[in-house]
Amino acid sequence: MIDLDQVVQLMQGHGLWLLAPIAILEGPIITVIAGYLAHLGAFNPFAAYVVVVLADLVGDTLFYLFGQSGIRCLSPRWRARLRLSDTRLTTLADHFHDKGGRTLIAGKLTHTLGAVALIAAGVAHMRFLPFLWYNFIATLPKSLFFLAIGYSLGFAYKRVDAWIFWFSLVPLVVLALWGINRYFRRREKRK
Repeated sequence: MIDLDQVVQLMQGHGLWLLAPIAILEGPIITVIAGYLAHLGAFNPFAAYVVVVLADLVGDTLFYLFGQSGIRCLSPRWRARLRLSDTRLTTLADHFHDKGGRTLIAGKLTHTLGAVALIAAGVAHMRFLPFLWYNFIATLPKSLFFLAIGYSLGFAYKRVDAWIFWFSLVPLVVLALWGINRYFRRREKRK
């Protein structure tokens, strides 16, 4: 992870040109810092908002492309280990055809599951324009929220980074508990 104090200094010195690539890599905390720097007058808030939205969409597209091409790179042995049979891939494609928008928006708004949903959309070969549209719709309020947090509470960006971490951990724990519960229920049904 990048040292946040250095990021603040670099972004103050290089402006929006540096904001875009860092926002692609680091995500919400960079948006918070951009809001903080906008509050200090280093950035135009509207320009920062546009840059973080575009950077987020570029990052989403990279995950999508990874999912789309990554499945082809897996050997049959790894596909079997990951349980990516043709039947499962067809089910995944059907899911993203029917409920792809809801899945992407939920993934984006929970933050933790976002990368998984983006990669899965690529694996499922979801059409790119709907993929981009749903991510755009979810990115607008999410980026605005983090920019507003930075504008108002940006001076405490290290504490906000910790909050983002813990808030992101909650859906992951819930999903893990759900998975464990589902595993044991299926196991009992087999007996």
